[in-house]
Amino acid sequence: MRGMVFSGLLLGTLVLAACGGGGGGGSSSSDSGGSAASNAASSTSGSNTSAGSTSSSGSTTSTTACTGSFMGKTSLLIGAQMEDSTAAAAPYDVRYRYLAGGIRAANSCANSCDGSCGKWWGCWQDTSKAPGQYVLSHLSSTAAATWNGVSRPQIAAITYYELLTSSGTSEGASEVAAINDASFLKRYFDDWRFLLQTIGSKQALLHIEPDFWGFVRQVSSNPASVPAAVTTANATDCAGQANNASGFAKCMIAMVRKYAPNAKVGLHASPWNYTQSGDAAAVGTFMSALGAGDGDFVVTDPSDRDAGYYDSLGQNRWWTDSSAAAYLAWSKTLAQKVGRPTIMWQIPLGNSAQTNTANHWKDNRVEWLFAHLSDVSQASVVALLFGAGQSDQTEPETDGGLLSSKTISYRSGSGTALCQ
Repeated sequence: MRGMVFSGLLLGTLVLAACGGGGGGGSSSSDSGGSAASNAASSTSGSNTSAGSTSSSGSTTSTTACTGSFMGKTSLLIGAQMEDSTAAAAPYDVRYRYLAGGIRAANSCANSCDGSCGKWWGCWQDTSKAPGQYVLSHLSSTAAATWNGVSRPQIAAITYYELLTSSGTSEGASEVAAINDASFLKRYFDDWRFLLQTIGSKQALLHIEPDFWGFVRQVSSNPASVPAAVTTANATDCAGQANNASGFAKCMIAMVRKYAPNAKVGLHASPWNYTQSGDAAAVGTFMSALGAGDGDFVVTDPSDRDAGYYDSLGQNRWWTDSSAAAYLAWSKTLAQKVGRPTIMWQIPLGNSAQTNTANHWKDNRVEWLFAHLSDVSQASVVALLFGAGQSDQTEPETDGGLLSSKTISYRSGSGTALCQ
């Protein structure tokens, strides 16, 4: 998770654990949590023989993971977490923002941003404005985007990363246990509902809780065995859901359909062990049981930091042709298991021209991906979203303009067709 500065407005440096905490291990040893995730993978029971969405019983119905069109687009989407100036520098398709740092206290900040409300995402704006303006501004600025003086609306994407900080716990089992606290979960659902009601009938991409579902899987490969106080916390929206992690995930998705019907939503699948044989199928089985098939896509993250930064820590996180191909193969199997396409998110922005200093770390994923877009499409990936996972990593504003130039070149042609 990076310290966030958007639209020229300093929102404050939010000191949080890194989102996407370790996806894309490459050729080095696995991340913290990797061995536990591996153990979960090896103990996963059952299998799905067809790709599809998951019913409440955990079975699947056959569907096609990728259909050739996504969000009204028929070519691979390119986007980033970026400033206004960068968003206007190339014909980007998607612009994403984080919501993080904590949910509002119970019975507070309902109508104004007075007092302590400024730390809550609903008041990340001029505090004289009503709560939610930060999100409304994101929706309106993306809808009004232009390229070369011509209207070219972008899709507003939002990564909702609130469980960890709001629960006051640490990553892992204690964070997972927080969803069985009815008082906390009520506040959490209220916050999610407020976001969805703010979005209303507008179009958006909603990405739910990076890392969290991977930690659920560490607790148990069967999400139905992980308790959650779903119906007690939210009888209004979740009365028909089970009181477990699957019911929690399914309710969050169902709330999108109810309150923000034109938004698309996806859970996050952590590729902590993507190079290990059988991991993709095991993760896909888990995500299907969780309810990811009720959503519209699944999000993955190839790395949370630039490879040059990891070099400085003595860790090799560079992509080789082999590891990149393994990641795409993992993504395709995941998509087939869940019956939904994937979005690659928070892709590091470093490149070969950087200097391996703060905000200028090297990496090779931007260059590799743009050189292999057909391979990306064939893996049922529908969007590439780039962004720094920490405030000292390479950003679209510090990458020497490479992402923008690559995007301009990409869009100068017809683009890469989805689902090749």
